[in-house]
Amino acid sequence: MKKKILIRIGSLRHGGAEKVLINFLKNLPEDKYDVDLLINLYTGMYIKEVPSWVNLHYLIKGEMITTNKPHEIPVKAFRVLYQKMFLLFPSLLYKFVLQNKKYDVEIAAIHGMYRELLSSPQKDSKKIIWIQNDIFNLKEYTPDVIRQLFKFDRILVISNKLKEEMQKVARNDKEKKAVIKIFNPIDKTDTLNKANTAIDDYPFSNEIPTFITIGTVYPQKGYDRLLDVHKKLMDEGLKHQIIIIGDGFDYENIQTKLNHLGLQETVKMLGFRSNPYPYLKKADFYVMSSRHEGFPTIIAEALILNKPVVSTDVSGIKDLLQEGKLGIITPNSEDGICEGMKKFLTDPDLAGRYEKEIAAADLPFVLQKSVAKLQEIIDEL
Repeated sequence: MKKKILIRIGSLRHGGAEKVLINFLKNLPEDKYDVDLLINLYTGMYIKEVPSWVNLHYLIKGEMITTNKPHEIPVKAFRVLYQKMFLLFPSLLYKFVLQNKKYDVEIAAIHGMYRELLSSPQKDSKKIIWIQNDIFNLKEYTPDVIRQLFKFDRILVISNKLKEEMQKVARNDKEKKAVIKIFNPIDKTDTLNKANTAIDDYPFSNEIPTFITIGTVYPQKGYDRLLDVHKKLMDEGLKHQIIIIGDGFDYENIQTKLNHLGLQETVKMLGFRSNPYPYLKKADFYVMSSRHEGFPTIIAEALILNKPVVSTDVSGIKDLLQEGKLGIITPNSEDGICEGMKKFLTDPDLAGRYEKEIAAADLPFVLQKSVAKLQEIIDEL
């Protein structure tokens, strides 16, 4: 008998959690599981990558709205109410959208779906939540909310730091055991293949050291601090360039700040790219200026492409950079980012030393290892 699994996520837009889920689904054996994937909003670049044997259900069709333009507000309001209706009356969702199917396991593929899963009318199914962010840094995750997560049978976390924090909150051994660290699966072959695609809009020549950073333009990513650090280093005479790839609601603010600081020649914001890897491959270093993260998948991909990394000390980074052996981990501050970037700009041999370490390292997040671990967790429930 195949295990019947329901997986829930908000959408399949370009995010780390979404990509991880797709990598996982593509590598699950279809003869072992009967999988239903329910997304709130039918949109995103990964929809076309959902394997054909997975049954795809959705609540609403349409594009993601990331702004507050007057004509978009009613649409946003309708979506919120429609989703709330299913949260208040989950039996309607299971009856009409999921056609009364019975599930053995229900999985929230992202921490934000915890309410949806805990309100499931199927009380006998085993519940798993996959925490893809440092929830201890998110305002809405109060101690009461974090307590609720222990209602799940398994809590998957993506870094040692998160595991330690969750186990501190656990009240007994059973709760402690429910917290399992699992590396997000990264498809090494796919990353390397995509990085070899030809591009004709790389914005810089290669004479000057170039840092690249990739991610949704949100305040958590700290691009505002990155611009300040860049300006400071340039003023000190340390020439370098920065490429920012990504879009998001903070895009205009960062672009305005960039113009205000007069950095148009040395910083280029390229917006969203469905394949950022050729740009990553051409750049010299990867810089992460984030205020907080869960498991920064992009760092894993930078390592696959053998890029020297400088990153703030966010959740997951010590695991990925092996406590600093594979890259520079800086204090989570503007000064920290500045010192880290300065190391690469003032020591010409440093990058080469990290490249050697990365090439020799056994990277634990490769696809097969992570997928096998996740299957093991599902199978033992």
